[in-house]
Amino acid sequence: MADLFSNLSLGFLVAASLQNLLLCLIGVIVGTLVGVLPGVGSVATIAMLLPITFGLPPIGALIMLAGIYYGAQYGGSTTSILVNIPGEATSVVTTLDGHQMAQQGRAGPALAIAAIGSFFAGCVATLLVAALGAPLTSIALLFRPPEYFSLMVVGLIFAVVLAKGSIPKAILMVLVGLLMSQIGQDLETGVGRMTFNIPDLADGIHLSVVAMGLFGFTEIIRNLENNTSRDILKTKIDGLMPKRADLVASAPAIGRGTILGSILGILPGGGAIIASFAAYGLEKKISKHPEDFGRGTIVGVAAPESANNAAAQTSFIPLLTLGIPPNAVMALMVGAMTLHGIVPGPQIITKQPELFWGMIASMWIGNLMLIIINLPMIGIWVRLLRIPYRSLFPCIILFCCIGIYSVNNSTFDVVMAGVFGLVGYWMAKHDFEPAPLVLGWVLGPLMEENLRRAILISHGDYTVFFRQPISAALLAIAAGILIVAVLPTIKRKRETVFVDD
Repeated sequence: MADLFSNLSLGFLVAASLQNLLLCLIGVIVGTLVGVLPGVGSVATIAMLLPITFGLPPIGALIMLAGIYYGAQYGGSTTSILVNIPGEATSVVTTLDGHQMAQQGRAGPALAIAAIGSFFAGCVATLLVAALGAPLTSIALLFRPPEYFSLMVVGLIFAVVLAKGSIPKAILMVLVGLLMSQIGQDLETGVGRMTFNIPDLADGIHLSVVAMGLFGFTEIIRNLENNTSRDILKTKIDGLMPKRADLVASAPAIGRGTILGSILGILPGGGAIIASFAAYGLEKKISKHPEDFGRGTIVGVAAPESANNAAAQTSFIPLLTLGIPPNAVMALMVGAMTLHGIVPGPQIITKQPELFWGMIASMWIGNLMLIIINLPMIGIWVRLLRIPYRSLFPCIILFCCIGIYSVNNSTFDVVMAGVFGLVGYWMAKHDFEPAPLVLGWVLGPLMEENLRRAILISHGDYTVFFRQPISAALLAIAAGILIVAVLPTIKRKRETVFVDD
């Protein structure tokens, strides 16, 4: 316990520097804005800002990107409650009761409970990240190349099982991502792989190009296609402080949502989205008045908002301790670390403790900033929501193109991002989810490296993955999860859960 407090003290010293405080503030404000404006998304925004982080210190860059991610969870609740359009996918469930409360003149308490629940969940999840960081890192240090390879297989299987839609399509996306991650020169032989004699492909395709195309440009095309009317609340929002009865009713739901979200956030495959649905479903199941859900019960706002914020923060656990990104945003965080020469995994806490603990401390500071700035700025967010999306998208496209070009000063990258945008749009139309592809893309080089090392150590013996107890156990878990997932009964239940997502 003493070590934990001394490490947190180090983290707060790092995070409390003027530069890092400013970057954290920028991150949470941009994140809130991203969450408020439907059709932007935290993944696309982080992809856009990756090139900007080149000129920032590594710690400051990661603090800012992390603030965008969990800040977007806050902002998503604002549009869900006031406009009935989720700014983030994790806030879909909040629309069910949040907007009903707004229509009943209780938008203030709904927004306040969403902020309070998010703040509490964020603080608890941050402490959980700090508490589990060192023990998990100690375990991870026991891993060798065979274990790391098997662990990444488990991560990809989880991403497949927990992704929306068809399992075969998710498997195909992972395989495509793994295959495309091999584009470029072989690091050992220098031989070009799938470059087709195109010089611009010699170094492979940059992650920001793929992410910007599949998430940024695709979202722009999809939002231009949908002429969604925004039912913006016309009445004045007052009475932000919830009543005592609201706090009493919400407190247990906030606690349960925090616990559930903290657990599900660690799992690969979009834990924050699943956490919000699971928390809402749990509250409805155990409620004495389930008929109130969907009609404006404050519990229906408290539970999912707590769950998605807790999940967003605990998703940093596998990234910081094992080097495994559990979702698309964390995959981009791996990309950001790589750009700054940081190797994700257990080495961070031992070799760069100021980075590890500084990021953890910044999460608590960021959550405090969010609850302070969010409620007073509700009027500004409402005005922003009145801006038509067709007026915003040219600026978004311009910013995307500038960001992509600045990575390698290459027009080829801009063209490739546009191609990936069209591919992403086709994928969306045919229910192919891009997140497993990005995870495969990020983990592909790491898997190849650990596969080669394991084979080299074992002198060409491929059974090394089954002879090592930890590796064999991880592969058995992966196989078991995949087998269970494709059983007809589980598959039907899975399709039912995501039918409205």
